[in-house]
Amino acid sequence: MKRVESTEKKIKKDFAGTRFQRIAFYLLAVFSSFVVQTISVVAQTHDGAHRGGGEASLVLPDLTRASFLGLDGRTILFIGLFACLFGMLFGLTIYMQLKNLPVHRAMREISELIYETCKTYLITQGKFLLILEGFIAVIIVLYFGLLLGFEASRVLIILLFSLIGIAGSYGVAWFGIRVNTFANSRTAFASLEGKPFPVYSIPLRAGMSIGMLLISVELLIMLFILLFVPGDYAGPCFIGFAIGESLGAAALRIAGGIFTKIADIGSDLMKIVFGIKEDDARNPGVIADCTGDNAGDSIGPTADGFETYGVTGVALITFILLGVPNPTVQVQLLVWIFMMRIMMVVASALSYFINEAIARARYGNATEMNFEQPLTNLVWLTSIISIALTYVVSYLIIPDLGGDATLWWKLATIISCGTLAGAIIPELVKVFTSTESRHVKEVVTSSQEGGASLNILSGFVAGNFSAYWLGVGIVALMTVAYYFSAMGLSALMVAAPVFAFGLVAFGFLGMGPVTIAVDSYGPVTDNAQSVYELSLIEQVPNVEEEIRRDFGRTVHFERAKHLLEANDGAGNTFKATAKPVLIGTAVVGATTMIFSIIMALTAGLTTNTQNLSLLHAPFVLGVITGGAMIYWFTGASTQAVTTGAYRAVEFIKRNIRLEGVEKASVADSKRVVEICTRYAQRGMFNIFLAIFFATLAFAFVEPYFFIGYLISIAVFGLYQAIFMANAGGAWDNAKKIVEVELKQKGTELHAATVVGDTVGDPFKDTSSVAMNPVIKFTTLFGLLAVELAVKLTSDYGASASHALAAAFLAVSIIFVWRSFYAMRIGVERLETQPASQATGD
Repeated sequence: MKRVESTEKKIKKDFAGTRFQRIAFYLLAVFSSFVVQTISVVAQTHDGAHRGGGEASLVLPDLTRASFLGLDGRTILFIGLFACLFGMLFGLTIYMQLKNLPVHRAMREISELIYETCKTYLITQGKFLLILEGFIAVIIVLYFGLLLGFEASRVLIILLFSLIGIAGSYGVAWFGIRVNTFANSRTAFASLEGKPFPVYSIPLRAGMSIGMLLISVELLIMLFILLFVPGDYAGPCFIGFAIGESLGAAALRIAGGIFTKIADIGSDLMKIVFGIKEDDARNPGVIADCTGDNAGDSIGPTADGFETYGVTGVALITFILLGVPNPTVQVQLLVWIFMMRIMMVVASALSYFINEAIARARYGNATEMNFEQPLTNLVWLTSIISIALTYVVSYLIIPDLGGDATLWWKLATIISCGTLAGAIIPELVKVFTSTESRHVKEVVTSSQEGGASLNILSGFVAGNFSAYWLGVGIVALMTVAYYFSAMGLSALMVAAPVFAFGLVAFGFLGMGPVTIAVDSYGPVTDNAQSVYELSLIEQVPNVEEEIRRDFGRTVHFERAKHLLEANDGAGNTFKATAKPVLIGTAVVGATTMIFSIIMALTAGLTTNTQNLSLLHAPFVLGVITGGAMIYWFTGASTQAVTTGAYRAVEFIKRNIRLEGVEKASVADSKRVVEICTRYAQRGMFNIFLAIFFATLAFAFVEPYFFIGYLISIAVFGLYQAIFMANAGGAWDNAKKIVEVELKQKGTELHAATVVGDTVGDPFKDTSSVAMNPVIKFTTLFGLLAVELAVKLTSDYGASASHALAAAFLAVSIIFVWRSFYAMRIGVERLETQPASQATGD
């Protein structure tokens, strides 16, 4: 009989010699060659004049032309640098505290192994990010260097800031995994005393460390551009920085989401196949699952959060410079925006300290606690304090704006709509994803008689209902903002409602460090449970005596396991609550970024505005096309998970040893990590290049087609992402109810909820969450692409642009095709192979 290749050999065949990386280099070379030829042709007719439009011509006003509290704008923003340093010091201090917390060596060894695999993953991703940056660099050089006639030094500065943007997303992601991998083992060890408060407190401290440092670093970079980069350079540098951080976030989000769900599904299915417990140390997929918790739930969200705050700020800066004609008002609004950001850092730190004192007084010595309650209190406390400070700071900074003494409280009200959303949206999400939710309990109830089928259907119901209610909630808050924007703002700017919507998105982030903190809470609690099991702490000889002697603690093993599982449910809930907040900013903020394109195309809304209408056929066609791209993206990202998970399960089933060993070999565990990394990279590679070339193609088709496309991906993406994220959250916590409350692990009911959870995994942690950076990257990159298209159309006619659009679309379709047909699992059946043969032992 014909010998069938082993899983390992087929994986090597799929990826031999990093074949797809060589394809990336080849494609980049071809693309660069095309651009060089285009430059040589255009250069023959280019007159060297600086003909910037839109963001390219943005010039920052003199910040000293307006006074605030007796200080000029430049001086008061200098003071803001100290707030950034405070936030960074806050984050680093907690980092050191976490590192120095007591931990048993068995648990520390596991967390360090997880960190080492995370490091390997991040190094691999970092190299690949530089390849992707090459594609962006080509467009930046073509657009700024050739078409706008910027001198070489200026183009290099813009490229530098795009690299700084990538480095920012990448750097905070690295910090996040280091903090989380300290916190996971310390949380697991703290649970041994049997008291809930330390099990809650340590993950939250880790999250606040990440959140405070992330926001502070992002704000520091933007203040640096504002204060130290010459005004005529600053606009393009802001755009370069935003595109760079958006690229970094999109790639890390997509790849991280694929990686984590390959590992999670591969690990979870072993519970059904072999009837083993979750996080069984003999399962070689568990280490990959722990790595994935960080790759998908820490690296991705941290980079995403960094990008979200930066891009939303850049969108507002762009609007102010394009839509506000009065330079003095421009300075007032710019300083006000940045003072709001500084205030948010202070408000988050203050709220954390107050909430921590209250929680410690209430639960410090308690034997039982609802882990979700103090997290909920923190979110609401931060929202209330942020709103109060918004009014106070607005009154002090802009008591008179453009001769109107009432605009300070109107602007404060608009931004507070977003800040309030940062608290209301999590409450709405909990209605559909919390372990206390009737929707989640309905998933469990339906599973008791209907098994996995009704479990999945009930999850779909929860996701669909959540999309309705969250959509209505966002629209209601935006409507309030629209109402207040009509009360005097129109006298100072064009399209005042668009500015109001941007402020709502900005307000979504009004409690940034806390939003990141409760999101980061989840991967720590998930890892803590895994670290406990993988450490085999209960089997360490004389461990109770050792811990009593060395740490002065009495051990309660069963109690510790119960607390870690219950806390993981709270982590699942608050991971779910943060996602729609970030997704919402992508959509609400996209309106402000799209406005920049509209302003450039319509010469400040003076010409061609009739094309922004359903009566203009290209605009309608663009709207329809955007929906198609969202559904392709959902399928492509899920396909990468499906194929990778198949290969991971295949390998694990061949190599798992349940007899005669205590834990899986490190070599087998690393092999599963390698499988996850390879398929994550290949999925990200196909998806990114399909999006990159589609953006170029649709921008070259027709500018108003492209605007319709951008609006469409924002709206379709919003509802698809909310539906998928919350359906996944419902399935996840339904399983948690069965495990923690009903104590029915290993039953048919548990198996049904595990199946539902594996369906929900790519829903909530792959497809949905990646839409946020993808939407913003497409919109930001579109700022360059559409002006490039308009300039080439002006010089060479529509035929040339349409030819280029066809070429770019053809390349995009190739990668759309590859995202499924080159990622298929295959139909061959594999014969059983001894584990020793597969691993080479």
